[in-house]
Amino acid sequence: MELARQFAQNSFDLLITATGPAIDAAAVELRNVGADVQTVQADLSTYEGVEALYEAIKSTGRPVDAIAINAGVGLGGDFVHETSLKDELHLIQLNVVSTVHLAKRIMKDMVERGQGRVLFTASISATLPTPYEAVYGASKAFVLSFAEATRNELKDTGVTVTALMPGPTDTNFFHRAGMDDTKVGSQEKHTNDPADVARQGFEALMAGKDHVIAASMKTKLEGALNKILPETTKAEQHRKRAEPGSAGA
Repeated sequence: MELARQFAQNSFDLLITATGPAIDAAAVELRNVGADVQTVQADLSTYEGVEALYEAIKSTGRPVDAIAINAGVGLGGDFVHETSLKDELHLIQLNVVSTVHLAKRIMKDMVERGQGRVLFTASISATLPTPYEAVYGASKAFVLSFAEATRNELKDTGVTVTALMPGPTDTNFFHRAGMDDTKVGSQEKHTNDPADVARQGFEALMAGKDHVIAASMKTKLEGALNKILPETTKAEQHRKRAEPGSAGA
């Protein structure tokens, strides 16, 4: 929602998508900012859902100046004993498969036109192993690598690719991921305001930057440290924040 608000406040018209009817209430709020807003209810964890979104985009008859490929979910818990395979495969479908699917459709159109901007929402989690969020962290590592690779491929096309890498952010993400009883889910997320994350992501996209680690100085410092710390050290640090029951530790 905050990303959509950034685009609306900066004179973009919008086509926004979500799985349920709440998207229509969001559209009303965004129209009050002054944007022309269209909505699509689609389940992007399915092939048909992504195709429905793309068809809606094409039916506008307008080129896509910028796209924020942001849909994703988290999943917390012990990989062997707690999480379900069904939930993990759904996460991969949404976070990874739909990202590739939609990018394939949109990037081709942008390259043919010779201009466009793509913002992928990765995560600070892409820079470290993430025990108790094992599949989620791996999905975001994929998104970051994919964004950086496609950016290089498209460097002479007029199309830019930017990776947004938020730290823990004060949204419903951790609750939906079943992580209310973890340290990261109960307190650390308050270090990043979603409006600040969105603003920094939007500004990086408009500037054509490779990536941005958002939003607090604590998160930016973590990103810098993750470049030099051993993987085993980073994994142990994440375990302490994400292990079930760690909220009271």
